[in-house]
Amino acid sequence: MPTTTELTEKYLSEHPSIKDCLKHDVINYSKLSRKIAKDLNIEKQTSIEAILVASRRYAEKIKKEETLEARIIDILRRSELEIRNKIVVVIVDKRIYIGSLIDLEKKIRQKADVFYSIEGTNVFTIITTEKNLDELNKMFKHHIIKITRNLAMIITKSPREFESTPGVMSYLYSIFSEHGINIVETMSCWRETIFVILEDDVPQIIKFFKF
Repeated sequence: MPTTTELTEKYLSEHPSIKDCLKHDVINYSKLSRKIAKDLNIEKQTSIEAILVASRRYAEKIKKEETLEARIIDILRRSELEIRNKIVVVIVDKRIYIGSLIDLEKKIRQKADVFYSIEGTNVFTIITTEKNLDELNKMFKHHIIKITRNLAMIITKSPREFESTPGVMSYLYSIFSEHGINIVETMSCWRETIFVILEDDVPQIIKFFKF
């Protein structure tokens, strides 16, 4: 059975807004302890006292993470941002003839256009531009499961420290989440990270991707 300390740390780690307030030392620990006790249904006085102590210790621990956060922000400041619009994501049944997919990739790449394919257990996810939709429909029309249009690709090109610094991807995902932006697809290739989002969200991305 988990201890009160373990329950408290788990609770705090699952509530980013509270965690952020702890990190910046802008929280009432007594109120926080009573809230956690109530949410966890352990409202005895001894439990509330244990939660308060655990919360303070947790706050001290996460304040040390600020050094890592500063490193992450420094990496992102030195990263380049590239945006491509008119992107589509096409989900295709995996029972297609694989040679057709390879032929399609060759055709698109010969035009120096965007093409990515991700192989799953039962489907292929194809990411390309809208102008290739006719070709896709022609080759796979009986095997296309879903088409998502009006998308954009956000590509971050980061310095070498990106691959050896823990938490960079987590930090990026948290930024999207905090601003209510859904990631349709995501991929990475060494120091490049690719996010596929709705085109309508691009102006907001430009605002908050300034480090």
